Amino acid sequence: MRNPAFTFVQLRYFAAAAELGSMTAAARDLNVSQSAVSTAVAQLEKELGVQLLLRHHARGLALTPAGRAFHAELRTFLAHTQELADSATNAGQELAGGFVVGCFDTLAPFWLPRLVTAYQRRYPSVSVDALEAEHAALKQHLRSGACEVALMYAYDLDSDLEATPVASVPPYALVPAHHPLAQQREIHLRELADDPFVMLELPHTSAYFRSLFEAVGVEPRIRHRTAGYETVRSMVAAGHGYSVLNQKPTDDTTYAGTPLVTLALKDDLPPLDVVAVRIGNARPTRKATAFLEIAELVGAALTSGEQADGA
Repeated sequence: MRNPAFTFVQLRYFAAAAELGSMTAAARDLNVSQSAVSTAVAQLEKELGVQLLLRHHARGLALTPAGRAFHAELRTFLAHTQELADSATNAGQELAGGFVVGCFDTLAPFWLPRLVTAYQRRYPSVSVDALEAEHAALKQHLRSGACEVALMYAYDLDSDLEATPVASVPPYALVPAHHPLAQQREIHLRELADDPFVMLELPHTSAYFRSLFEAVGVEPRIRHRTAGYETVRSMVAAGHGYSVLNQKPTDDTTYAGTPLVTLALKDDLPPLDVVAVRIGNARPTRKATAFLEIAELVGAALTSGEQADGA
């Protein structure tokens, strides 16, 4: 069996077309003609002897099953070729070049500043960019190669994803400053059962909060639902109910300057695990491995309230 004789250019053009879903968009991104992209992809398919892309005139491009498998392996290869180029350009120096990390929306304000600071202090020649999104979008970004690692919660992770534990964040209750229980340091969740509840309504997150109430045999009286973390806090501070969250700011004051009170929960309730996720069958680049190490350090620091190494 002969070895296929495809070129690096063909691989790059195919990857761009697959990720952007359009020959035209890929050509624009690569600054080449559309015919150059189409020809390169067609030659690659001919050389491999398999169709990689389905062409739909009205709906753009779609990967075939063979195309998805090939693209998954190709992402890793292209990431390592960029790292190889960075190594040659910066011979004898530390890690260099660009690195994109994904982060779940509600984790970003708490984690990203420390992660980026710690990473760039240790590897100043690396330019770190962040891609904030909700859970399903982050998984798509990982599979498309838009980011190599994503910081997210450890729920609904498919078998092709590998998670490195970073921290476990317990739930806590949030009440207005004038609430009768506001002077307590810790309570049982059922003590708030008769109050209206302000729900952080995000995919999977709301299911987690419902499981907490099920664990203590309480049906929450949901009064307000919102996808905004700070909106939840502001509604509670304004007296519209209580809530349960996991990530906790150091200051119990809303954007509007209104105070609220956080209370520890005495119940034996499961925490939310924060994990750094990557594609499992792909060998991580050196920049990704460095990020995983730093994420564990930052996670330990945030959990203990200490300063992370390099943060």
